[in-house]
Amino acid sequence: MNEVRAISIFVRAATLGNLRRAAIDQGISPQAASHAVMQLEKSLGVRLFHRTTRKLSLTEEGQRLLQTVEPALAMLASAIADARSAKEDIAGPLRISAPKALGRALWPSVLEFAALYPDVEVDVRFDDHFTDLVEERADVGLRGGSPPAGGAIARRLVPIQLIVCASPAYIERYGAPRSVEDLSLHRCTGYRRANTGKQAPWEFMIGDEIVYREIAATLCTNDVDAEADAVLAGLAIGQLGSFSAVTHIREGRLVPLLTRHMTQRESIYIYYRHRTEQPLRVRTFIDFMIGKLADNGDFFLSRTELRALAK
Repeated sequence: MNEVRAISIFVRAATLGNLRRAAIDQGISPQAASHAVMQLEKSLGVRLFHRTTRKLSLTEEGQRLLQTVEPALAMLASAIADARSAKEDIAGPLRISAPKALGRALWPSVLEFAALYPDVEVDVRFDDHFTDLVEERADVGLRGGSPPAGGAIARRLVPIQLIVCASPAYIERYGAPRSVEDLSLHRCTGYRRANTGKQAPWEFMIGDEIVYREIAATLCTNDVDAEADAVLAGLAIGQLGSFSAVTHIREGRLVPLLTRHMTQRESIYIYYRHRTEQPLRVRTFIDFMIGKLADNGDFFLSRTELRALAK
């Protein structure tokens, strides 16, 4: 027996003075309502109603039960209403998962959202491993690479171009490679993957095929920003993601190299569970990030720029 359901039917029947009207109010048949009340009486071991063909009245035990449970049911109804209204309130906790590699690029947008909605408690956790939203109790994830698996909804934001770069100081001192093979003659950085601990190969578009090359690293790190800092300092050539390199390229701090071999097979994604299950603050953040970042040219080189660089 569903005791909460049975007590709800009992309270409505006592309030309305009629079991049939209580059944209609609860959206069930009169037979189901009568059965629920009888089961409740059997469970409690007392009669709750005096029944006649015309009238339904409470017994003394029924009156005591009504006085006890009616405030509790009102509190329960209020709590349910509060939970429903909270779904439409842009306030409360917002848990976001993102890799350190994207932190510097995406953090300004997160801060802008926090300034627009000060009642949202933004909690960003930087983790280079893929985050299972349910397991980690996160509302939204941001990731670079392929679309996240595992049943989450993923929206592509911007492409990731892997751009071979060097600083003007490096080129002045060591020269620039003219081919992929020339990289073996240069000082290069390496990126060590967080999930495997292995150094990632560099990838290139050669003809119509993506090929991978193991590049000997004179400086290796597992932090994308640290790798970019080493390239900016003129210590080595690096293959950097466009989200961290483009601003430096446009402002002349980095020079893109071998652009005809640049790849663009991955993207930055925002992923989340079904929108209909999300509070308004989560849906608002998702819409904000999509509106702010989707195909935003601040994060990648345009075809016009690439054609100009190729010349």
